[in-house]
Amino acid sequence: MKLTRRDVLALGSGAVVAASMISMPAFAALTDDKIKELTGGAEVKEGGLELSAPEIAENGNTVPVEVSAEGAESITVYAAGNPTPDVVTFRFGPLNPSQTAATRIRLAKTQDVVAIAKMKDGSFRRASTTVKVTIGGCGG
Repeated sequence: MKLTRRDVLALGSGAVVAASMISMPAFAALTDDKIKELTGGAEVKEGGLELSAPEIAENGNTVPVEVSAEGAESITVYAAGNPTPDVVTFRFGPLNPSQTAATRIRLAKTQDVVAIAKMKDGSFRRASTTVKVTIGGCGG
């Protein structure tokens, strides 16, 4: 069988599309596994944690994210569509005046950004938002 340049391009394009469709659920499952690892399987409640991120990010390389949870011991941020979903963990000591932190993260594509707060009483809180990435990102 003789392959032309068009055949190779068509096969390559199909492979890229198939790989991108398969990888998103796999990354989401990886994020769920990381959250279960963090919480030890404990119940994670909604509310009590604020997550601020833009609805549309023009550049996936620098997406501003801010988290805040009064009474939090730590807050972990995950990017569900990235190959490595762990983004950052902020730890708050007894001398912190507030449990608020901000950073810029890199998003591969449009995806959910999830924050999990471990509270001082041992409970966990969750907040999430979807960020639409229009260009750039760590995956192209």
